[in-house]
Parts: sequence; structure tokens; C-alpha cells
Amino acid sequence: MSFKIRDMRREDIENVQDVAKKSWNATYEGIIPNRIQENFLNAAYSDERMEQRLSGSYLFVAEVENKIVGFANFSPVQRNGKVELGAIYLYPEHQGKGIGSAFLQEGIQKIDGIREIYINVERDNTIGKNFYEAKGFKLVEEFDDNFDGHILKTLRMVLAVG
Repeated sequence: MSFKIRDMRREDIENVQDVAKKSWNATYEGIIPNRIQENFLNAAYSDERMEQRLSGSYLFVAEVENKIVGFANFSPVQRNGKVELGAIYLYPEHQGKGIGSAFLQEGIQKIDGIREIYINVERDNTIGKNFYEAKGFKLVEEFDDNFDGHILKTLRMVLAVG
């Protein structure tokens, strides 16, 4: 399967919102109640928030046969070279095919000044946790996160770059 990674554009918002919803629903089934998932997705992936992300962060999409199948969202680089990787989300049927790895490489290559990439991943998100561990991310902290009244067991991980 071949895919292409490119910068996200404004006209991609609706497709990215769909990827976020479907990947969240599949990933967090049985971990985060559906009502809380929907509240989060409606707020974090509203048209307005997506516009803000487009202008204030780095967003990449993956295409297979000219259809968006995933996206990644990196924060701007802080003065100390730290970047937050807020999301690598893919439709479930496109996971495990190298797209997530390509998103990481795209961020590292295109964003100047990265020294460390930080992520937060829910402990029970074994697919995500295993992916980040396989890419060399190291656990730096584990904490409880009150997520809209639901307690998540969150892992903070970091990848040293360069």
C-alpha cells in the first residue's frame, strides 16, 4: 500500500474530523465512556479549533488513493527544543502500515529546532503505547488525568531527536 504525507490544508478539516472521531471511538472503546469521547471530540475538533490548529501548529495528513486516512499534529517548538506531539490518528484499517512512523519522520524533518518530542498516551491504549515504545520513546512520568470527570491513567513519554 502506498501513501503520501503532506501538509494539511483548510479543505481537509472535515476529513480530519472524521479520522479523529473514528480512531478515537475504536481506540478508546471500553476505556473512555462514549459521552466523554463525544464531548472531547466536539470541542477539540470543532471547525474553530481546527482553524486555530492550522495557523498555530504543524498538521500533516496521510493520503491513500487521494483519500485522507490519518493525520498528525505537532506543537510549535519551544525555546528549549521541546515539541508536543498532540496526535497521530489513523483509521483503524490503516494502522500498522508505516504511516505513523512516516508522520514522526515528517515532523522531525520539517520542524526546525526539535530536540525532544513529548507525548501523553493513555496507559490502556496498548496500540499507541507499543507504537511509541517501538519508536524509542521513554516513559518519564505516569499520572492520573481528570478527563471530563473520568480518570485516565496517562503516560508521559519523550523521544530524544538528533
